[in-house]
Amino acid sequence: MIVIRLDRVLADRKMRLNDLAAQVGISNVNLSYLKTGKVKAIRFSTLDAICRVLHCQPGDILEYTQEDSETDS
Repeated sequence: MIVIRLDRVLADRKMRLNDLAAQVGISNVNLSYLKTGKVKAIRFSTLDAICRVLHCQPGDILEYTQEDSETDS
């Protein structure tokens, strides 16, 4: 499972979501969906713009965690 850590990076940079949205050129609503993990995909151009503005790496925003899968017995 991919976990979005945008809120953590924003807090570290002391930046508000509205400010990031304006600098990246994406709507507040779409960026909020990304921040809360309610999206299924992200364009590389959007990820590039977010990383450029926040001076970070994609790995600072995206984190992989392994899900526990249940098997049928």
